Amino acid sequence: MKRFLAFTIKEFRHILRDTRTLLILFGIPVVEIVIFGYVVTNEIRHVPVVILDKSKDVTTQKITDRILASPWFLEETKVKSEKEIHGLFKKGNVRLAVIFGPDFEKRLMTRGNVPVQVIADGSDPNAARLMVGYLNAIVLQAQKDLNKGMNTTGRLFIKTRMEFNPELKGAFMFVPGTIAMILMLISAMMTSISIAREKETGTMEAMLVSPLHPLQIIIGKVVPYVVIAFMDAVIIIALGGAIFGVPLKGSLFLLMGEVTLFIFLSLSLGIMFSTMSSTQMEAMFLSFFALLLPTVLLSGFIFPIEDMPVALQWFSALMPARWFIVILKSIMLKGAGFLYVWKETLILAGMTMVFLLVSIKKFTIRLE
Repeated sequence: MKRFLAFTIKEFRHILRDTRTLLILFGIPVVEIVIFGYVVTNEIRHVPVVILDKSKDVTTQKITDRILASPWFLEETKVKSEKEIHGLFKKGNVRLAVIFGPDFEKRLMTRGNVPVQVIADGSDPNAARLMVGYLNAIVLQAQKDLNKGMNTTGRLFIKTRMEFNPELKGAFMFVPGTIAMILMLISAMMTSISIAREKETGTMEAMLVSPLHPLQIIIGKVVPYVVIAFMDAVIIIALGGAIFGVPLKGSLFLLMGEVTLFIFLSLSLGIMFSTMSSTQMEAMFLSFFALLLPTVLLSGFIFPIEDMPVALQWFSALMPARWFIVILKSIMLKGAGFLYVWKETLILAGMTMVFLLVSIKKFTIRLE
């Protein structure tokens, strides 16, 4: 029994001395519960909304005040026409628009069925349904209050139009996110595992004594993954259009250029992770928790970023996939050109340069 207790105590001490093991055992559960607790939710808050009031009467003002007083909606800017609204949707500045037609109160007082026109960003179908549902609840409550205070006999109802995704197909959201996830998986994770495998098996030393420069070794290792990742992106885009009807409204040339940029960014991350890992398991673990999981949860792939706490929103800004998904949706679903996605493109290019320089420097230092 004493030998068993001594052995068990030794194992405890071994675990407590290993920083990486402690990080896995205690750090990951804390991070996971925080992320899942705040991110995995079916609620939306502070949705950027724009309101166009063509009637400007007491009733429309009351409904507007009720909408903006709710925790769900936040007015983005003032508009004077529906053309301005379309431009704001295309830029991604707003996710919901409410339009009151002319003579709104007059029609409501004369027994008419008066529509409140609502335009929602359908590129995220789940969020669009929630936004319209919240707004419908506000309009129904406004109807009750108006019936009591003004003895109106008209009926309010919501007339909805989904921008960029009229049928609210889930594929319009999942195809761009899947492209980002697959490219990150192939380019970053597989590259880091491939280079770590060479170090783990000892074949990296054989490469070092060859005439090849370390930079040539890096390029030779990643070129196959560049080709494979690019082909996968083309296949996903083609299948998304052929099977699920996901459109490509923008420039194919611009889209392929952005895909290439993201592939190079992912490759630079994979190389950097490989310099931090001595085994394939370490490279896989680091890639999974630093890239794949955040790509799914914090990039806007499934859960809207605007609904996350401010701290997680700032953290999500460090996720390359967040900006890439915005670019994909803007080009594919909204038909946006480079002038609409230049900021996201610049961010990805900057990240690529930083990661690539750090990767090459660390790789050279570790191999010389």
